[in-house]
Amino acid sequence: MHAVHDAAGGRDVRILVTGGAGFIGSHIVDLLVHDGHDVISVDAITSAAHAAPPDYLNPVAEHWRIPMSDLAGITDALTGVDAVCHQAARVGLGVDFDDISDYVTDNALGTATLLRAMYRVGFRGRVVQASSMVVYGEGAYTCPRHGPVAAGPRRARDLDAGQFDPPCPICGAHLKPALVTEDAHLDPRNTYAATKAHQEHLGRAFAIATGADVVALRYHNVYGPRMPRDTPYAGVASIVRSACENRTAPQVFEDGQQRRDFIHVDDVALANLLALTEPQPIGGAYNISSGQVCTIAQMADAVVSAFDGVVSSPVVTGEYRLGDVRHVTASPELAAHRFGFRAQVPYRVGLREFATAPMRASSPPGAV
Repeated sequence: MHAVHDAAGGRDVRILVTGGAGFIGSHIVDLLVHDGHDVISVDAITSAAHAAPPDYLNPVAEHWRIPMSDLAGITDALTGVDAVCHQAARVGLGVDFDDISDYVTDNALGTATLLRAMYRVGFRGRVVQASSMVVYGEGAYTCPRHGPVAAGPRRARDLDAGQFDPPCPICGAHLKPALVTEDAHLDPRNTYAATKAHQEHLGRAFAIATGADVVALRYHNVYGPRMPRDTPYAGVASIVRSACENRTAPQVFEDGQQRRDFIHVDDVALANLLALTEPQPIGGAYNISSGQVCTIAQMADAVVSAFDGVVSSPVVTGEYRLGDVRHVTASPELAAHRFGFRAQVPYRVGLREFATAPMRASSPPGAV
């Protein structure tokens, strides 16, 4: 068994996982149980996120069905807990800006409620919370003339003209994408991104106030079994997979050359395990990425390839969503250095397996 930071010697190690019935959270629960930990999962299991109560919940873990807004319930669940893994969130770009109150309630207020409960019970252990690469906005870029520069927001008139790559904000030259590192300026560009940045700031404030070791894991594009399907909030890999299952050629926005880092959910669960159990303090933010650059078109091709010619090649539509960013890929080196995380699943292998992996049943739009 790994040693949990600051766990009381001689007692069973007890870890609370919020969102433990969700896509990523349930895999974390499984891995923690397998590693020999005493796990309590907290999840509202609402109809907005689950068409039916999931049948994959680990029978060894405790499962508490309470919402993140329930301060008394969260406080009770924290009894005897040595470490907290905060995964509960409303995810995805959303439908439109009218979603803003729902995102703030579920993500910012939900996190604040958890931190308030931890403060009330005197929690001072390790906190690992799910963040996202969306806090960066665009990824890192270099200009041949001006070196590293921050790309500004893309303009609708450029996108309408098929000019998808952001130009240098100084001279207008073509920029070369690079790997973003954790010291990059945060530049959230949609509601979801803003709430993930807010979660990080709240966690930092809790660490300063209490001395707890608070870690933010900035996930890149996570995919794998139990991923939600057929909702506006589903990730792009899920949308491609659903199209293929319907024997429809998946549609790819822009020109398909958007650069991303697709990371398997098993690797994300491993990153959480390692961050929770690292014996030395590691407070701060970390990219959780594979380090492998993959375009949206390459991802779609990898999923389509698993259907052995039954599904047509992806269709590049030229359409866009103004809240999307062009390129964001990350360096995984800091997480490797600080707590030994390296992704294990190559994206070409993982995406092909994902094409036939079990998915979560479709549900109405809402928290995932």
